[in-house]
Amino acid sequence: MAALGWLTPRRRSATARSVLAGEASAEAARKSSKEAQQTAPAEAEEPVFPVIGDTSAAAFFDLDNTVMQGAAIFHFGRGLYKRKFFETRDLARFAWQQAWFRLAGVEDPEHMQDARDSALSIVKGHRVVELQTIGEEIYDEYMADRIWPGTRALAQAHLDAGQKVWLVTAAPVEIATVIARRLGLTGALGTVAESVDGIYTGRLVGEPLHGPAKAEAVRALAAAEGLDLARCAAYSDSHNDIPMLSLVGHPYAINPDAKLRKHAREKDWRLRDYRTGRKAAKVGIPAAAGVGAVAGGTAAAIALSRRRR
Repeated sequence: MAALGWLTPRRRSATARSVLAGEASAEAARKSSKEAQQTAPAEAEEPVFPVIGDTSAAAFFDLDNTVMQGAAIFHFGRGLYKRKFFETRDLARFAWQQAWFRLAGVEDPEHMQDARDSALSIVKGHRVVELQTIGEEIYDEYMADRIWPGTRALAQAHLDAGQKVWLVTAAPVEIATVIARRLGLTGALGTVAESVDGIYTGRLVGEPLHGPAKAEAVRALAAAEGLDLARCAAYSDSHNDIPMLSLVGHPYAINPDAKLRKHAREKDWRLRDYRTGRKAAKVGIPAAAGVGAVAGGTAAAIALSRRRR
């Protein structure tokens, strides 16, 4: 397993592994995506954006703390524990990582690598179709109530304009695809775990879809879909996604961490924060976004782990 270099939140060029991860994620997303049919129109403060009927544009949404409160991989871990994929001490670690993530609002490289390594070891030897089925159940159990209403409304505005909307996340593509489908989105770009004859090997294709790899995935998908990135939008909470946000003509900082907030203000990017209910200085996004409320869940996970020790 590679060292933590790929998670370092400093500017760096895409590596060959980043390109491979991006291309693999784009190909997986194109194969699994379904067109969403949405009927309810979204109110917009700026009716000129998204531009209705502009099929050369699309929207790319980070998942953790942008679309969903908390981190998908941690919720997935809780669901696997419930199904006895691993032991109580591992759940306690997942619960602590999730608690830290929710309180800090930023990604910790050591926590994210630990979660990634744990997930790979847990799913090794299991069938892909098995994890896909379990992912559907885990979404209902742990994720459905943690979707930010405001960000969901932003995605809907793009769908109502006739544009495709993709999740872009370091979470496994199988989980990301379930979430995208449940939200009525076009599809998902996620980390691709290697499988042979439908069985996970415990290795990745390239590297996790994080930082530069996300930008490469978006670039690859845009080329395959014939999109004009200058007309596209991207949404994220993390400074790690600055490479992806910088690719598009319409970058948005949603629930931003301190570094992204500072960068967004310097670049005059639009900001929106659903964690506190306050509007950011630059709005310019659909009024239908509303205000999200922080849901619980981490305390329950910790309490569960304690009861079962």
